[in-house]
Amino acid sequence: MTQLISSTSKAIVLIITSFTLGVVSLDAAQTSSGSLKPNTQKIANYTADTYKLAAKNALAEMVAIETVNYPEQTLFQNPAFEEFRNWVKQKASVLNLDFSDHGSVLIVSMGTGEKKLGLITHGDVQPANPSKWRQSPFSLDDSSEPGKWIGRGTEDDKGPIAAALYAMKSLKDQNINLSGKVELFIYMAEESDWKPLTKFLENYQPAPINIALDSEYPVVTAEKAWSSITLNFGTLGIEELTEQTKPILISFKGGSFRSQIPEEAIAATGQLKQAQIEEIERKLISFKENFGIDFTITPIGDRHIITVKGLSAHSSKPEQGVNAINFLAASLSDINWSPTPSSQLVKLIDDLVGTGYLAKKFGSIAYEDEFMGPLTLSPTLVNKNSDNQLELFINLRRPKGKSEKQLNEEINIALKNWQQFNSELKYQVYVGQPYWLEQAPHVPKLLNIFATFTNTISPQPIAIGGSTNAKLFPQAVSFGPSMPNTPYTGHSEKEYITEENFTLTLKMYTAMIYELATGN
Repeated sequence: MTQLISSTSKAIVLIITSFTLGVVSLDAAQTSSGSLKPNTQKIANYTADTYKLAAKNALAEMVAIETVNYPEQTLFQNPAFEEFRNWVKQKASVLNLDFSDHGSVLIVSMGTGEKKLGLITHGDVQPANPSKWRQSPFSLDDSSEPGKWIGRGTEDDKGPIAAALYAMKSLKDQNINLSGKVELFIYMAEESDWKPLTKFLENYQPAPINIALDSEYPVVTAEKAWSSITLNFGTLGIEELTEQTKPILISFKGGSFRSQIPEEAIAATGQLKQAQIEEIERKLISFKENFGIDFTITPIGDRHIITVKGLSAHSSKPEQGVNAINFLAASLSDINWSPTPSSQLVKLIDDLVGTGYLAKKFGSIAYEDEFMGPLTLSPTLVNKNSDNQLELFINLRRPKGKSEKQLNEEINIALKNWQQFNSELKYQVYVGQPYWLEQAPHVPKLLNIFATFTNTISPQPIAIGGSTNAKLFPQAVSFGPSMPNTPYTGHSEKEYITEENFTLTLKMYTAMIYELATGN
């Protein structure tokens, strides 16, 4: 699931129409195993029984390749991506599958003739902080917590790649005759830059129906839009405040990357009186009791370092995390600080964000869609930019229900109103377009597969806060790997896929290909 969509991807045209959930629900109600082909379960079970260990080993090999995109390197300068490219090519050969290399896009395929089905995945992953993992995030850890396979990419998105590869291999072994070609797309920059994939698809015609393996079960038919606000608080230095007697907020930093709810935030303060330190501590104790944060206040000479630890999560699911930036800012908000970039940042977060994620304090931007859910707003990163200026990145996930123009205007009004009583800001706003698929012929079949293999009665399509490459492909929905009512761990500092989930995914991906690519 993606980190960001470049602003240039505004050029992507999304056809967003009213989705009649009731129509899909009528089809989805036929969820007995009898609605699947007679041999589907037998064929899917063969995959898990025969190839589960091999698929796990393939996942471990992929996790060990640190496919993190770094700004200072192009995709083709990063040796990890060359290693991954060679791994996919070799694995396809071993599995007797076809392989083609299109630079930033790798395609593993089976079958001949007309393209029948596209499977959309990505091989790049988010960064990981090794200090927050029991073992290396770039090794498959199956011992720290029995039943969980822990490692960066296990859920997002190397686990699904491994499952899809061995589903394809299994169908080959069983001499299943496909009615057309099945293509597994592995994009190499989903977490950082969609432009190469957009360019590739201008000249490459994918299958008429597509499924992203980069989200949740049972079937995702709608995605909120990635949106953002980037705020610059200038360069006022502490050396300019040496004559001040008021408390000084020397620095503030937090977060690891833009699409992760920040697990840690740190502030350095000066000239605090004991009563003020105690006031900050009281607030932090309250936050610990009510929201589960942890904190430390460390004196160093006449300064204090205040650290807040929350819980990381994918920024599309802020309800599953505890935002350390928000709670650190809230703990500091009642102090009358000398004017510094950090003190202004704290005031803005306290005034316009608070400790929640529904944008209730941010002017009039809050809204909710009945199917897609509410707009969410999360500060995810505070750091120095390339000009050594303090910068705050706020990640929004917006549903349908407001136009791009209206939301943009409301954000600007809220920020301009704040500036009237505070400091001048430089800021940039990007508002993306939600994705909502009206109809897709494969949705009922996918719901039937999920119902059959999980014993779920009448599963329904869902919407997510994340954003996947599905929106770039014709008639694309998402199918797994995350199970309903479980935490989505991709982008977190404890990413994992359970053995049970992986086994089910092996079966369901086999069933998916068999049901959709072998005719009636």
